[in-house]
Order: sequence, then C-alpha cells, then structure tokens
Amino acid sequence: MSSATSAPRLVPTLADRVVPRSAIANALLIVAGTAVVAISAQISVPLWPVPVTGQTLAVLLVGASLGAWRGAASLALYMLLGLAGLPIFAEFSGGPASVLSPSFGFIIGFIPAAALIGWLSERAWDRRPVLAAAGFFAASLVPFLFGLPYLAVVLANLGLPHSFAAVMAAGFTPFIIGGIVKWAIAAALLPLAWMIVRRVDRRNRD
Repeated sequence: MSSATSAPRLVPTLADRVVPRSAIANALLIVAGTAVVAISAQISVPLWPVPVTGQTLAVLLVGASLGAWRGAASLALYMLLGLAGLPIFAEFSGGPASVLSPSFGFIIGFIPAAALIGWLSERAWDRRPVLAAAGFFAASLVPFLFGLPYLAVVLANLGLPHSFAAVMAAGFTPFIIGGIVKWAIAAALLPLAWMIVRRVDRRNRD
C-alpha cells in the first residue's frame, strides 16, 4: 500500500470553511488567534502562583478552528509577543522576566495543546460530539504537562514548598472545576458550529 493511500485524509477546519486558504488568510488567522488568547488572558481571577483565566478555552477554540500548524503558530506568536514586552499575558503582564513567573510553563504548554486539538480537528474529531469531548479533554490536559513541572522548578528556586502535593495544590486542584467547564464548552461549541455550517450548506444547495 502506498503512502498516498495509507495517509489519513485531512479535512478543512472551521476557519477554512469561513476563509479560503491563502498565505495572507493564514497570517491573518494566526494573528487573530493570538488576539483572542490575549483578550481571554485578561478574563482573570487573581490567584497566586497561577491565576485563573479564560486562556485555556481560547487556546482550545483557536487550535480547533485553525488546525495544527496555524494553531501552534498562533500560540507561539502569543508567547513571543508577550516575552517581547506586550502586556498580553494574564493581568496585562509581559516582558522577558515572564519566564520567571510560576505560570509561564502553562503558556509554553498552550502551543502543543493547540497543535494537538488542531491535529484532531483536521481529522474531523471536532465535528462529532463523542470524539470532540475526548479530543478537547486530552488537549486541555496538555498545558498541565508543561505547567506543573515548570511551577515546581520556580517554587523550588523561590525557596517555597515544591513537593508533588504542594505543586498539585497550587497548579492543578484550583483549576479542576473551571477546567471541566471550559472543556465542556469547547466540546459543545465546535460540533454545534459544524452543525450550523452543514445547515447553511444545505440551504445554499437548495
């Protein structure tokens, strides 16, 4: 069997159904995704060492809508612009010193999280409720895989408790309920959006 026949068939993402693909469209969508995440970062409940924000939901929606590489590029741009000094991280923070923030590991984790849900969306997982629920759940865990070890290192450097229990209490437990809500919203929104797109397509054909 040739690689051409064995390769999985990629499908258009939600953004592709709205904006035809082109270099300019890709660039604009990447910037727009960065802006959405930057705005969501300011929907924040101050909490130390990691604030509660709307970022994770935005990351999931951006990644699913744009696809793997554009979603990852959008979040990489978000990180780079924040490090360059734009006040687009939570609580209007930014600058090179952000790498010393206990929450910066989560920002790093946003990039592979967007790439994962984008990769799954390119295989139509975002169109089916059960697959969407599984995909968004998996992607919502990715930032913790980066954020929690990073948090442990920063807490240790600050001379603060950094045991497994301490790190989980600081960087995971406070976000369980909010994470479930964001996961449920994302897992419901994308199949609903695709349902609307299909209905519009049917009406246009009739």
